[in-house]
Amino acid sequence: MSESETVSIHAIRVPVPEGTNIIVGHAHFIKTVEDLYEALVSSVPGIRFGLAFCEASQKRLIRYEGNDKELVELAINAARLIAAGHCFVIYIRNAWPINVLNALKNVEEVVTIHAATANPLQVIVAETSQGRGILGVVDGYTPLGIENADDKRERKEFLRRIGYKL
Repeated sequence: MSESETVSIHAIRVPVPEGTNIIVGHAHFIKTVEDLYEALVSSVPGIRFGLAFCEASQKRLIRYEGNDKELVELAINAARLIAAGHCFVIYIRNAWPINVLNALKNVEEVVTIHAATANPLQVIVAETSQGRGILGVVDGYTPLGIENADDKRERKEFLRRIGYKL
């Protein structure tokens, strides 16, 4: 015999202000906040960030850290909107997600990275009587077509101009 209940699905619009990137993930332990902080500051000199973590048991607080008051407030507010157990939200400036993702993925408490973007973002959340969990994300918009030769050339030139390819 199985027990079932109703599940509500919500699309939570998370703000991504101009000049910031956001990373949303899932972890599993209270020390996540300090370990993510260390991973960020040791990855990119001069990075500015705020992070928040939704504790899923005990006091069930939104734990937070960061070195930029505005970004810390953004992270806390986004975590409050998502309100899913053990999720974390990081806002960054003066760095790109590509500069920090491997360090974040190597934090032993990190389970999943759901999004790393500067695009408009919606977090898809399931809600039950127990709480909330992240099902996935909507990152940006639907594609409008397939790149042509000019688009391909522009992509390659762009990556070389910003130093990501030789």
